[in-house]
Amino acid sequence: MASNTKTNTYQLHLKGFVGGYDFDADYVDYVLSKHKDTEVNVLIDSLGGQSSTALSIFSAFKLHGNVNVHFVGMNASAATIASLGAKHITMDSSAMYLVHKCSVGFFEWGQLNSDGLQALIANIEHQKADLDKLDANIAQMYATRCKKEPEALLALMKEGGWLTAKEALEWGFVDELTDYADESAPVLTDTMACAMSAAGIPIPNMPTMHLTAQEQSAFAKFLGALGQLFSNQKIQSTNNSTQTPMKKIFKSICAILTCEHLMSNEGKITLSDSQMEDIESAISADKQTISDLNAQITTLKSEKQSLTDANTQLQAEVATLKQKPGDTTAHVVNDKHTDQPAEKSEAEQYFESRANAQSLFDSLP
Repeated sequence: MASNTKTNTYQLHLKGFVGGYDFDADYVDYVLSKHKDTEVNVLIDSLGGQSSTALSIFSAFKLHGNVNVHFVGMNASAATIASLGAKHITMDSSAMYLVHKCSVGFFEWGQLNSDGLQALIANIEHQKADLDKLDANIAQMYATRCKKEPEALLALMKEGGWLTAKEALEWGFVDELTDYADESAPVLTDTMACAMSAAGIPIPNMPTMHLTAQEQSAFAKFLGALGQLFSNQKIQSTNNSTQTPMKKIFKSICAILTCEHLMSNEGKITLSDSQMEDIESAISADKQTISDLNAQITTLKSEKQSLTDANTQLQAEVATLKQKPGDTTAHVVNDKHTDQPAEKSEAEQYFESRANAQSLFDSLP
């Protein structure tokens, strides 16, 4: 076990829902790019989330090549996948670790004939095939880290039970256990238990937070009833069903509202009255602009047609004039003046001057 003196500071704190604003692949890429040539220490405390985000973060850690991950609290599902790209993984001795098979949300309500049922069955079989491939891929990733056969990891995923820190170390998911003084053991709250049940994650047998013996007994009954409820369900729950507010970027709407992003919670975005008025004004202004442009287009088309008609008329008049005979000219005007001598050319003036000079020379004694 490592020393109980913490020497690392964390450049990344990844907590909550994998894929949420506090466990985001883009932010991980940003931080890693700021520390391209230096060691990066990452703290993870998450019950999981989106496998796609986890795979992206796994690749980012692996490509960087100098990332250390430290687990605290209760970590499951996608959070464990994300860590696999790290160079070195440590875990608090009181933390817990869970791997399980992937799942998707599924719900169908309606009245179907045989064709509809067959289409539904085909869709479900397709989803199952995709999940089998995803499970096999993740089992291979775990096996590579643990230096074990993929079949053993796939069996552990199918079992889906919580591992203590010691068991996680024995399996090879982590390289080292720590016992830092400022890291306390995880505790189970009613909110956390509800989130686990909704996500299909087994509820561990561990102390609940700040409850008396009587309260613990009542809470244990609550957990038992809750677990029984979800274990009897035939419909598969998604391991990502816990909802965390996420940033959504709608470029056109954000430009109107002069904001960088909108917050989405459980698939819904709430706007104020003033924001709706801004959107209404922008849409009305765009409609008026489009109407004005259409009016200009109509005017230009009308002017073009008028010019085309005028050109056609002129061409017809020219053709008619060409077919008519020319007018007879009865009076000829000669504008040249015959009573004045014609102007001599430069050549004639030269020879005349030369002849006069020669005559003058010959007349000399």
